[in-house]
Amino acid sequence: MPLDQKTIMNAIKEAKEKAKKRNFIQSVELIINLQDIDMKSPGGRIQERVELPYSSSEKPNKICVIASGELALNAKRAKADLVIERDDLKELAGKKKEIRKIANEYDFFIAEAPLMPLVGKTLGTALGPRGKMPVPVPPRADIAGLIEKHRKMVFIRMRNQPVIQCRVGTESMNEEKIAENVQVILRVLEGKLKRGIKNIESAYIKMSMGTPVKIT
Repeated sequence: MPLDQKTIMNAIKEAKEKAKKRNFIQSVELIINLQDIDMKSPGGRIQERVELPYSSSEKPNKICVIASGELALNAKRAKADLVIERDDLKELAGKKKEIRKIANEYDFFIAEAPLMPLVGKTLGTALGPRGKMPVPVPPRADIAGLIEKHRKMVFIRMRNQPVIQCRVGTESMNEEKIAENVQVILRVLEGKLKRGIKNIESAYIKMSMGTPVKIT
């Protein structure tokens, strides 16, 4: 299956042309069907955060940082969308509605490593099923750099089927940038899958309101 940039760009262009025009900017999605995957084995479960060359959304990802002291202060300076400090975290305990709102509103979570046990206890039931458990970082981490990286990340994972679907751009982006995003995801998968690219049965590009176009 050819997965070179030109082939991917042609599929993106075709998907854009086939999609019905809407009064909003549609997202461009990548759908990958895998084969010969043992989903019961740890090696068969794909769950990865991937930093893309270009943001896949009109708006950057919303980042929540859970930290204390200097790390929390640096996160605020770096304009994290939400900073939850230790006392805030304790106050959230048992507030299911508020916790669900936070889990839904923010795309990625970063937590100071020493706070992870408290994070798991307080937010785990909401973040875990959504695949949003925080990335643990040391107290002296470059939080500004991490926030910037997470602005352009996507989360790829298989659920109950050997299928991966994620957003790789918007219809307003040019085909070349979207294709670069697609290639990054494919390279990550190639490195994670047991048989590499041979585990990919087929790949499609789809607009949010359009029909899938096979990358061939």
